[in-house]
Amino acid sequence: MRFPATTSVLIVGAGPVGLTMSLLLSGHGVPHLLVEAHQGTSRHPKARGVSARSMEIFRRLGLEADIRQAGLPASHVFFYRGRDLVDPDFVRTGVAGAPDGGAERTPSPGLICSQDALEAVLLRQARELAPDGVRFATRLLSFTEFTEFTEFTEFTEPATVGASAGGGEGVHAVLEDRATGDRHTVRADWLIGCDGAASTVRTGAGIAMAGPTGLGHFLSIRFEAPLGEVVADRASASYFLTEPGRGGFLAVDNDRHWIYQHPYDPGRADLADLLGDHRQLARLVRDAAGLPDLDVTVRDTQTWRLDAQLADTYRRSRVLIAGDAAHVTPPTGGHGMNTGIGDADNLAWKLAAVVAGSAGEALLDTYQAERRPVARQVIDLSLANSRARTGYRIDDELLLTAAYRSTAVHADPDAPARPPLDPDGEHPDGGPGGRLPHLCLAGLPGAASTLDLIGPGFTLLTPTGDPAWQRQADTAAAAGLPVVLRPLPAADWPGLSGLPATGALLTRPDGHIAWQAPHPPAGDAELREVLRRILSA
Repeated sequence: MRFPATTSVLIVGAGPVGLTMSLLLSGHGVPHLLVEAHQGTSRHPKARGVSARSMEIFRRLGLEADIRQAGLPASHVFFYRGRDLVDPDFVRTGVAGAPDGGAERTPSPGLICSQDALEAVLLRQARELAPDGVRFATRLLSFTEFTEFTEFTEFTEPATVGASAGGGEGVHAVLEDRATGDRHTVRADWLIGCDGAASTVRTGAGIAMAGPTGLGHFLSIRFEAPLGEVVADRASASYFLTEPGRGGFLAVDNDRHWIYQHPYDPGRADLADLLGDHRQLARLVRDAAGLPDLDVTVRDTQTWRLDAQLADTYRRSRVLIAGDAAHVTPPTGGHGMNTGIGDADNLAWKLAAVVAGSAGEALLDTYQAERRPVARQVIDLSLANSRARTGYRIDDELLLTAAYRSTAVHADPDAPARPPLDPDGEHPDGGPGGRLPHLCLAGLPGAASTLDLIGPGFTLLTPTGDPAWQRQADTAAAAGLPVVLRPLPAADWPGLSGLPATGALLTRPDGHIAWQAPHPPAGDAELREVLRRILSA
């Protein structure tokens, strides 16, 4: 396949965040190219917890059923603590969610789906939507920003990476086909780095990271062993080992396929020998499991470091970063990958609006304003979890509580600020900046939840038959602003908004409430002006 000479968006990194970005941009009709240096998707399970908020995003993309089929059954989403896998005094707990008897907060609860399986589902759909848009074994060598007043100069060795701090018109990127060594130059209006903690894009844009590194070092051993019968009465997603045990086990299928996370001293002199000695690795697994005769086959290993870092900025002119390129999160709590998926959901519709010309570039500044506070709190919560000696709370619904404050939300300036997340479990819903609450719907074709009414543009929800709201939507749409009106059964309205039956909610493409009004405005252009302010148009 030939490389395109130009594209609207170049995405670097085809992990869960980059693949989600590709899917969302395809849904918005934005031409793009996704490149990944590796030969294919991850062969290691890596991240496994897919939270409720991520599943809501995948529900909108039509992938919820496929991901559930690829993951562990809900009956396995528990967390085990014991000295080893056969400790008779083990403790088994579930995830934190809606309290007993409480209202269902999401139609799409989270699950455990190993990253290798998740990426396979996302990649299949990404290629269906953009057949020539995903290229593996393709490495970003360099990029430079250009304006209409500058000319492109061919890169020569040694290749350098750079981006200006000013306002450019796009980037020229040099890509290398790792199979052939051929180089290709692609001109892109926007460059998005979804290329992980060691991001080439972030480094090239001169974006710094701040926060502690090396808080822990772990050897991840992927192995096969007949452990299904051993854990049949205690099947869990994760098996945390208490003293004198070390590390923990992660279930891939809770039968034969497993990961053992072994903490190690990075200064040990024999680390290289250990990584190549499958007999010694198998012995580590047997000792941790408490099963000296366990038949273990080591498949591969990976070392990783526990860091807690946050990028100083998420945007440098025409270059943006997302996922681990923007925030490196301790895995304790399972929020790292999910925070990155939320980044993609927040950024994709904004970038699509800018590319389509319905929004000004200032809208992209709200990406950092909204998502960086979420990442900051996720890092802090995860770091506290990593230091907790008696375990910590696994909250599948934490990311449902993100509430934004930016110019992309038209809210009462006197309204009290709400923290970006609610770690105390109260999970308030609604109001400008908050996620649209989930309510079960009956009688609306193709919509089982209020969340099914969202997008791909803005959605004006109202229970009233007052034609004034339709005139508001028509006036905005006639001005080229992407909005449609969706009526809601009047019986469901009180549980959704707390507004009177004459009111309306304006929901963004990412499912967050952008504006609400108790009554139709006097004129027909109020919604149009609200949308222009939200979109920085």
